[in-house]
Amino acid sequence: MTTQTPVLHLVTCGSVDDGKSTLIGRLLAETDSVPIDQLEYARQTRRGGSTVPVGEIDYSLLTDGLEAEREQGITIDVAYRHMNLPNGRRVLIADSPGHEQYTRNMAVAASNGDVAVLLVDAARGVRPQTHRHLTVCALMGVETILVAVNKMDLVGYSHETFEQIMGEVRTTAARLGIDEISGIPVSAVAGDNITQASTKMPWYHGETLLGTLGIWEPAKKPEDERFRFPVQFINRAEGNFRGYAGTVVSGSIRPGDEVTVADSGRTAKIDRLVTADGDLDVAVRGQAITITLDHEVDVTRGDILAAGASLQPADRFAVDMVWLNEEPLAHGRSYLLISGSRSVPATVTNVRHRLDVVTGTEHAARVLEMNDVGRVEIATDRPIPMDAYNDCRDTGGFLLVDRVNADTVAAGLSRHAMRRAFNVVPHVYDVDHAARAALMGHPAKVIWLTGLPGSGKSTIADSAVRKLHALGVHTYVLDGDNVRTGLNKDLGFTPEDRAENVRRVAEVSKLMRDSGVVVFVALVSPYRTDRETAAALFGEDEFLEVYVNTPVEVCAERDPKGLYAKAAAGNLPNMTGVGQGYEAPNNPDLILAGTGDLDRSVDTLVAAILEN
Repeated sequence: MTTQTPVLHLVTCGSVDDGKSTLIGRLLAETDSVPIDQLEYARQTRRGGSTVPVGEIDYSLLTDGLEAEREQGITIDVAYRHMNLPNGRRVLIADSPGHEQYTRNMAVAASNGDVAVLLVDAARGVRPQTHRHLTVCALMGVETILVAVNKMDLVGYSHETFEQIMGEVRTTAARLGIDEISGIPVSAVAGDNITQASTKMPWYHGETLLGTLGIWEPAKKPEDERFRFPVQFINRAEGNFRGYAGTVVSGSIRPGDEVTVADSGRTAKIDRLVTADGDLDVAVRGQAITITLDHEVDVTRGDILAAGASLQPADRFAVDMVWLNEEPLAHGRSYLLISGSRSVPATVTNVRHRLDVVTGTEHAARVLEMNDVGRVEIATDRPIPMDAYNDCRDTGGFLLVDRVNADTVAAGLSRHAMRRAFNVVPHVYDVDHAARAALMGHPAKVIWLTGLPGSGKSTIADSAVRKLHALGVHTYVLDGDNVRTGLNKDLGFTPEDRAENVRRVAEVSKLMRDSGVVVFVALVSPYRTDRETAAALFGEDEFLEVYVNTPVEVCAERDPKGLYAKAAAGNLPNMTGVGQGYEAPNNPDLILAGTGDLDRSVDTLVAAILEN
């Protein structure tokens, strides 16, 4: 094996105190992958509770990179380290956290893993986190699982204990469809079977952990593996040279082969496969190249060149998702889906189930909490090409990002595009929005009034509509309570139901605006991200966010529907401004004082509507 062999991505996982940091630290030290100053630090430094004598190496210190981790004695983030195997292969180690609340960090570590080393404390046996990490590894497509049954010295190097633990692990692995799984009895502290074979377990005849990593080879891909090439940038040079640079993430390609631009469906043949060392006769998975085509086609950064079975864009996907955010996932709420260099708005339309990662049971669920794993359905604002994750990680994985604060809220794995994505084709009518607006004689737009209950939204909308009606402007009001008596009568007042309430009202208001009407929406809509999602449906000058700013004390004093009184009595726990928070707009198009003169507020609003 040469240094040209691809880097081995190794993820370590297991429960807290199973010895991951110590095991990886010993591997690093005994393969000369640690600087001398770090070794010296590990000889002289001790954290509270350490039993390692000063002067000997505390291997756990070699991987815990954060000061907070050292103080707590646990790993709370993913620590990445490089290691060189004796055969020259380079290993990138991701030491993932063991505590249940950091399952999301472990999922990130496993998302790019080739091999997982799953530690089990021989004295404690298989624990719930063992099943959880096996499940995450299976979801993330880790090819090989090595079970390191650690601390064998604490159980007298018992063969029976080792086989009992492996029996439990193999049962879970079989349920998850994990084929490549093997066990190694080790003691990270004593060094048994880490880099040197142990003489204390004559019943074990397999390789050491280091030896197993040294002989590991990637699973051979099928001959018909589909070629996938995400374009990272357009390469231009003298002589009208134009090529498409990136890395082959699946399959292989040769000059003369036909490829398809996945987004557009346009086809071309490969002209050249260009590298810094000259042209190639064939490019395979993992190689960075520049592709030139036999004729000009429209290819931009983020496009995917595909061969074999076509990669048809879709806008509906069934996905498995690891929820990473402290705020629960709300179906009906829009996020940004990031896949490679592509970014597109996406909405979670349905939560099918939440997976019990210990038992494998699928539980009915409406939301996903932090660290939950579940199957959901998403809809993107425009069709995008995504493979099934099992076919190609690079074109089948994605992240969800909060549209307001840009936090990453989920890691997703596409399972398949849904049939409805290909069976629903919008019809384009000759009489369009422009024609209807011309017939109406005035521009159509959506006026979105947001504010606390009792702030005066409906009152202002009613007065504004009367004035506009008198001026011959066609209007309609979508009032929060009114839509809940029909269209949204199935929704409650939880955050996820509020998100769905806003989504439906926004879609209806879009249809009504398309008809040429000025649409007023009088809706509490307490969350910024939901209002921004609604605004994103409309073009410039088609959406006006109006904040009716009224102090909560004034709203409670008015209390036109008796809601504040019910909240004070404890009968309305989800009351906005009392039981649930209200997120005021950061940059509304217009602010109206709910305590000001009504006629003046209405005149200001009407003037803003007729401005264009």
